[in-house]
Amino acid sequence: MLSKKVETALNKQMNLEMYSSYLYLSMAAYFDGINLEGFAHWMKLQAQEELMHSIKIFDHILERDSSVKLEAIKAPAATWKTPVAACQAVLKHEKFNTKQINTLMDLAYSEKDHESKTFLQWFIDEQVEEEATASTLVERVKMVKDSGGGLFMLDRQLAVRTLGPQE
Repeated sequence: MLSKKVETALNKQMNLEMYSSYLYLSMAAYFDGINLEGFAHWMKLQAQEELMHSIKIFDHILERDSSVKLEAIKAPAATWKTPVAACQAVLKHEKFNTKQINTLMDLAYSEKDHESKTFLQWFIDEQVEEEATASTLVERVKMVKDSGGGLFMLDRQLAVRTLGPQE
């Protein structure tokens, strides 16, 4: 069974993962609205991935004979000034997620919750990948800025993204 501190923190993280899914769905709608369907596709897959993360946490809480507590999900932003700004928001959000996961790991250590430490290591590794991917996206979209041709090419690249089996 999870300690109350770990249970509360994991429920909070589960909500944050669901919020992340909402945020990326909102970004998908933004990009679709400006006719960047490849960006929208990338964001929809990102939303699915974040929802899967929340379900992983949900399952871990239940497997540890603890209580899931579903809370309201905060509404995300709906518009961004530019595609660059939206992509920068992705990177900022992933860095925030990394900080939250690291704080969870610190708590698992302090509570001597070895099972949660093992579980959370997957999320630590995942955040390294998430930040690297978001950083690359920001750098690429900054390179093309408002260049129609550059955005079109990047949009086509993002349109072919697929989810891997572990995401």
